[in-house]
Amino acid sequence: MSPTADIHLSICQPLGSPHWLGLLDQARYYRWMFRRLGANVTIAKNRLRHGAINFVFGAHDGFNPAAAERHACVFVNLEQLGEGGRQMHPSFIELLRRSAVVDYDAGNLAAYAADPADVPVAPILYAPYLTPAKPIPLEERPIDLLFIGSMNERRKAWIDRIEACGLNVAMFDGALYSAERDAYIVQAKAVVNAHYYESCRFEQARVSHCLSLGTPVISERTLLTNPHEAFEDSVLWLQGGELEQFFAEDFGTPAYYEAMYGALERFRAHDPIEAYADVLGFARGFAGERAKQIDAGPWRPTLINLGSGKDYQAGWLNLDIVARTQPDLLLNLAEPLALPLRASTPTQGELLLEEGSVELINANNVLEHVPDLVTLMGNCLALLAPGGEFRIEVPYEHARSAWQDPTHVRAFNENSWSYYTDWFWYLGWYEHRFEIADSSYLDERVQPCEQGKAAFMRLTLRKIETTPAERMHAQAMQPEVRLPEDEFELAVPPSNVRSLREPMAVNG
Repeated sequence: MSPTADIHLSICQPLGSPHWLGLLDQARYYRWMFRRLGANVTIAKNRLRHGAINFVFGAHDGFNPAAAERHACVFVNLEQLGEGGRQMHPSFIELLRRSAVVDYDAGNLAAYAADPADVPVAPILYAPYLTPAKPIPLEERPIDLLFIGSMNERRKAWIDRIEACGLNVAMFDGALYSAERDAYIVQAKAVVNAHYYESCRFEQARVSHCLSLGTPVISERTLLTNPHEAFEDSVLWLQGGELEQFFAEDFGTPAYYEAMYGALERFRAHDPIEAYADVLGFARGFAGERAKQIDAGPWRPTLINLGSGKDYQAGWLNLDIVARTQPDLLLNLAEPLALPLRASTPTQGELLLEEGSVELINANNVLEHVPDLVTLMGNCLALLAPGGEFRIEVPYEHARSAWQDPTHVRAFNENSWSYYTDWFWYLGWYEHRFEIADSSYLDERVQPCEQGKAAFMRLTLRKIETTPAERMHAQAMQPEVRLPEDEFELAVPPSNVRSLREPMAVNG
């Protein structure tokens, strides 16, 4: 891999989860830092890039290791780990132990690093691009105090103490991130910060974001709180009984505002560019070694997902016919498909699809959109290995929701699969067909239910070889004459046999 390889930032986001949008702040900061260092940087959700150095954010909620087999991946840890921190699944800790990692706080390293010196630490500090063009003076802001983050009893107790002093702490009533959240932060006289975990590791990413937006932060501090030096004189710290005295007497006074303007100014002086230069050098060195381990041949996927966009499956070959869904490959299986297929993909590099090479195909609410379903089913049958499965979820014909999407061209019932199983010969199939391996009904919440309450059908079709009896029936019903091409050589007629070319004499 080239020492000037591009940088790709990949954010792991579980299907439909809004909370992982919070990682956009940190990814944006990394992008800004790496671009300052001359790197070409791209960013995406769940997608890795072939040939780039991939920095992965949010892998703690589940990362498929198979997705990284053909990539150089550096995992960015933003979680509080170790004693008193967040209890993580052992698979995530194991992933960090055997991977290249960048952390935001050295206090996390003991939880996974055999040698802390092997893990670069890159703090998240002042982001000039967040500074409002026309900031509202602190004294004129309509929100006195704002709290951002998940709530637990520990934080609630701290906020209750503040409100007991006669102040109101505003909070969001749902998930809110990016510019929509920032619009409230810039209207607050201060953001209050309390530790979530008993480890009391400082919430560096959230606090630096608020300070960069020009909003002061008032934070709890315990004996375990060990912030980066940039926050020592940029945050207003409260310990123990200082909370009641400060909010009852000092908050909102001219002295408070003067102190906060100074704190914000001091924060802007910190630039961790050297730390990020070290991270970039570390990542490029790692990627160079990783390139020697990656199979240089084409990718031969065994898992295919029909659809992309929100349904993207990391580690699978994601196909779609719409470019804006950012699939691995634009390919319409409802059109004739010539196998083997060679293609180039931005996520996996060169790709090779061969007949009988796929173990599993997934189609979640896709088939109801396909005009030529017969062609798609035939292509899927050809791609699957014998015993391979086609897992399908489709709208149930009798449900109210079956035709609510204007792009639907069909709904399904129990008989919709007969042509692909029992009447396979009608489609021109001969040696293989599908059988129904499993089926069930799902309600509008996509939970198992009885047929009468069904909004969707879920079933698994398995590719099987036809029996001799089934092939005889197919030969009887299909128009083709199925005979092998026998080898032959042109024969020379015996000399006493009239040549076919000689005209026969006719007695007149």
